[in-house]
Amino acid sequence: MQENYSQDAVTVENLLGRKPQGNYEIAVRRADGTPRVIKNSPFLSDGTPMPTTYWLIDPEDKLRISRLESSGAINQAESEIGLEKLRETHLAYEQQRNDLIDENYDGPRPSGGVGGTRKGIKCLHAHYAWFLAGGNDPVGVWIEDRIRVPSQHSQEING
Repeated sequence: MQENYSQDAVTVENLLGRKPQGNYEIAVRRADGTPRVIKNSPFLSDGTPMPTTYWLIDPEDKLRISRLESSGAINQAESEIGLEKLRETHLAYEQQRNDLIDENYDGPRPSGGVGGTRKGIKCLHAHYAWFLAGGNDPVGVWIEDRIRVPSQHSQEING
């Protein structure tokens, strides 16, 4: 997951507002090629575990989801989706992330599921990022149903 210092690296730094603290790759792009979601390595450059594999960096998506969160959407989504389905989602995310870690690695590991949590919803942004990257995330579907703007999101490039 090494990203050469390129225009993508400059764009990612600008969208994050800082240099990423670990290796990543572009997981999803907008139709114009702009990075939308990055896929982080399970560890930061200093070895610190990184529980958030998929990170939403698109400013329009982030704004829409922030507005949704501020309206009480986390509680609504948890209620509608259910804690058992969310538990399954977290376990699947955790397994996918853990599959990126060498089986012989014996140091501290990232824990939790989407956004590093095990129960409920911590962050709609993290769920949406995973959904956009192809994750089977019912929260991502729930979000998409509420924020989708067809003309802007109809052409995406994964990978």
